[in-house]
Amino acid sequence: MQIKYWKNLQQPIDGMQKISALAWSPDSKRYAVATADRVIHLYNENGERKDKFTTRPAEKDNKSYIVRAVCFSPDNQKIAIAQSDNIVFIYKIGSEWGEKKSICNKFLQNSSVTCMTWPAERNNELFFGLAEGKIKVGILRNNKSQSVYGTESFVVAISASPDGQSIVSGHLDGTMVTFNLETKAKSKLKHSSIPYALAWGSHILAAGNDGKIAFYEPSGDCFQRFDYSKDERVKEFTCAAFNATGETAIIGNFNRFYVYNFNAKRPQWDEICCKQIENYYSVTAVAWKQDGSRIGIGSLCGSVDVFDVCLKKSRYKGKFEFTYVSLSQVIVKKIESGQRLVLKSAQGHEISKINIYQDRYLVATTHSTLLLGDLDSCKLSELPWRGSGNEKFDFSNPNICMVFNAGELSIVEYGINEVIGTCRTENMGPNMISARLNYSEQELRGG
Repeated sequence: MQIKYWKNLQQPIDGMQKISALAWSPDSKRYAVATADRVIHLYNENGERKDKFTTRPAEKDNKSYIVRAVCFSPDNQKIAIAQSDNIVFIYKIGSEWGEKKSICNKFLQNSSVTCMTWPAERNNELFFGLAEGKIKVGILRNNKSQSVYGTESFVVAISASPDGQSIVSGHLDGTMVTFNLETKAKSKLKHSSIPYALAWGSHILAAGNDGKIAFYEPSGDCFQRFDYSKDERVKEFTCAAFNATGETAIIGNFNRFYVYNFNAKRPQWDEICCKQIENYYSVTAVAWKQDGSRIGIGSLCGSVDVFDVCLKKSRYKGKFEFTYVSLSQVIVKKIESGQRLVLKSAQGHEISKINIYQDRYLVATTHSTLLLGDLDSCKLSELPWRGSGNEKFDFSNPNICMVFNAGELSIVEYGINEVIGTCRTENMGPNMISARLNYSEQELRGG
């Protein structure tokens, strides 16, 4: 994996000016930075600051609160701010830069809000932890919050599973609690230290102040452990994040960060990078861009840096750039226009081959699926496929792709992950399809 420095968004400041939170929007178009002066800075994909707004206190004239966490809504239209003055505010930010920021929801609590997560596919629900040990859900539809479960220990971190169906919370006493939002099943496990760095990808990652990193199964069983406790350079692990596929994780430490990648063939986690940043004086926040191409790092002294991350880059016919951000996710960009599509196997399969037809239509394969995409509409389909390697494709209709394979014609609508129609064929040409329909004499009579 290649990790290269890309850009500094904010310079360090003398003294402690902690970057308390970073967040990328699900569509990867906005990047939010929460600074020590309680201001939210919004950047575009090019690292240009396009907007900012000052957060509001729960009580007027209170200037002593801290922004603890920032989350974008799954539909990219809202941003949630968790604060130490016992409140979560949700701001409408709109779809265009410079739109007025208006508070549409607020959830006032009895104790300090310490952490927050907004699970995928749950526009109406966000989850946050409190200093008193409770996990709450804020329901946007009725502007009310309710308890999900309670513990006796301060909540230090919270994270949601990639599918948005479960959450995990980390606590000051070293315990972690997983909770299924559908079945309400709850389980508890014990980590070796306070799990300040907590994230959920292919596994649950937890790390704290004892120099140990652990990857857990959702059931609570420890899958793999890394021990750096004898390395004097390793300080407290502070924060963690996974890429969108859950295959790669980043963990912040004092003046460095570690990157791990899951090897599905072994299977095991491998440390692939330890990047040191001199005079950083502690990584305080990390965030992974949804398309997997970049990671953001915030520091105790107020600096924000962004790094490019990819497995490899290649060009296709001099017109397109392929950026492999993981084995199962490739960013396809049209060089001339900047148009792009994130080619992603939802099954987590390795993408082995990519072709582009008519400078618009993408065809990619894995060992068991076929991916079909349209650069203009940014729609992508993935369907189970056992191909021959001799498939023919027809793109006459901009909404569908026709696939001819071994005497069978399959019709796929872009954006739908299944074949919507099939028939046996004898011949397929650009302007004609020859098909034989076998009916019995009774069927032809309407019987």
